Amino acid sequence: MPLLESYDVIFAGGGTVACIIASRLAQADPSLRILIIEAGSHSFNLHHHVQPARYLNNLGRGNTFSHHNSVHSEALGGRSICVPSACCMGGGSAVNFMMYTRPAASDYDDWEKLGNPGWGSASLIPLSKKVETYQVPSDSPSVHGFTGPIKVSHGGYDTNIGKEFIDIASQYDKNRKSSSSVDWQDFQTVNVYGSWHKYIDSQTGKRSDTAHHFLYNLPNFDLDPHSSKHNVHVLTNRRVVKVIFEDKRAVGVEYVAHEDIDSGSHKKPWTAYASRLVVLSSGAFGSPAILERSGIGSASCLAEVDVRQIVDLPGVGENYNDHNLGIALYLASENSDCLDGIFSGDEEAIKPYLKEWEERGSGLLAHNSVDAGIKLRPTSKELEELGPDFKQVWEEFFAEAPDKPVVFLGAAAGDFMQCASPPAPLKKFGMAYYTAYPLAIGYTHITSASNPWAPLRFDPKYLTHPADVAVLRWCYKRGRELARRMKSYRGEIAAGHPKFSSNSSTPDTEQAFTPASIVPSASGPVAIDTPEIVYTVEDDKAIDDYIRATVSTTWHSLGTCAMKPREAGGVVDARLNVYGVENLKVADLSIAPLNVGANTYNTALSIGEKAFLIVAEDLGISYSK
Repeated sequence: MPLLESYDVIFAGGGTVACIIASRLAQADPSLRILIIEAGSHSFNLHHHVQPARYLNNLGRGNTFSHHNSVHSEALGGRSICVPSACCMGGGSAVNFMMYTRPAASDYDDWEKLGNPGWGSASLIPLSKKVETYQVPSDSPSVHGFTGPIKVSHGGYDTNIGKEFIDIASQYDKNRKSSSSVDWQDFQTVNVYGSWHKYIDSQTGKRSDTAHHFLYNLPNFDLDPHSSKHNVHVLTNRRVVKVIFEDKRAVGVEYVAHEDIDSGSHKKPWTAYASRLVVLSSGAFGSPAILERSGIGSASCLAEVDVRQIVDLPGVGENYNDHNLGIALYLASENSDCLDGIFSGDEEAIKPYLKEWEERGSGLLAHNSVDAGIKLRPTSKELEELGPDFKQVWEEFFAEAPDKPVVFLGAAAGDFMQCASPPAPLKKFGMAYYTAYPLAIGYTHITSASNPWAPLRFDPKYLTHPADVAVLRWCYKRGRELARRMKSYRGEIAAGHPKFSSNSSTPDTEQAFTPASIVPSASGPVAIDTPEIVYTVEDDKAIDDYIRATVSTTWHSLGTCAMKPREAGGVVDARLNVYGVENLKVADLSIAPLNVGANTYNTALSIGEKAFLIVAEDLGISYSK
């Protein structure tokens, strides 16, 4: 049990945003009594959190994630897809890929245009700068911050895979710029191949997450929730069931322990009261689930699980957004810098890197495998290749927003898919790509009124629009042309590519051409001027089938408690207040009303800083700007 039964502010969830708000509040007003209830465990100084390269090994093991299995979908070849969400202190910031990717400025301006004053780029970009310490030499220092808690660097090593990607792109793709020094995370730049930086501290080599850099480093902070040395108490391995209301005013929460659910115990939930504010910060899956169990949502969804409705908000759990990830795998030369042994959790393979990381904070253990990438927009010729389904989307959404990428492409010095080991002594590298603004909009709803660990009824709607498939097909082809020209290239891993038929028809051309069939081994790369691969209609279908069978989440779930007008399906207003009740806010990525064209950690940091300002103002707390 916690030290107190009543607090000033309670956070349901200890993720990225909650750590920022709680820390800022605690420092602004040390008299505040703050409680964070987190479903997972502490991440304090645990090697699989703080050592960056272990993130992939951590993804599928232990209780660091909650795993959400979708309904079966014809658009995915009849399969169900699993979307993990972070379940530990620090949330996604403690387990993510650490990609330093900022959205287009117009993404935030689009949020503001929906009726959310103060949420445009003019307001959020300064907060993005405030939160960071940018440790990379920059030609555009005005768009970065240099005194914030969260560190940004290029990691502890420059892989030859990343260098080759940029070098080959500069020779092969004459339609776009290439430079390792160009800053393509300035909220504006697209179509430039450049270095992809990371949320890793260049001095320590450690992951830069909000739990360690906002919460655990508070003066006198103690992991023991009973400690009276500090004003922020954290209860781990507890999940909030619902919010307690008195006359539609949130006054506290009910929560349970995981072991009680596992054992079939019917213990009465514990109760914690909040005199001033309850904040839901449990992410795109957790926050709408708490609202629904509390009686806030659509009548039909609540009736299915026998929850009495207290506020009719049909938008709860709707508007689910994500990005769609594809990966193509290649054999790499013996001298390639690859993280395969680290990714697989092979402690013998990790040992050579561990000493360097501990002593200097450098080496492959201070890395995430991705050194270089590009925010891609198509040329006019490529736009025709993408077809009529995407062309309409282009004209309606992208054409007048030149800062919005269509897709991200990057070279990964390792195998995200953990396919079978290649022939010794070869290694593996990948071309990873994801759609920036897929048209798929899904939903997530509860299946139990009282069990917060019960599976959710979830459908992300991936690939239900043909334009999303067309973009992934196009990017697979672009990445393949780059990969086979890179110095480290030694062939293609069949399990990481479509099953092209050896009987596919010959293209109707008299010119020399390269067929689509997989190259299982190669002595080296093809020449820069080698003709591009020619794909038949049958080949394109093979790519589409492969995409449907393998596309996955990018762990960028957002939007399910959307910040927009109530009549438009909104759940919270621009002050993050839940419609129809008092004293209850939502503050996490679930409030994003529209998708962002980026990895979402940067956006979560900005939401955290903005939410703190709102909460502090509402509570009448002074703070230093």
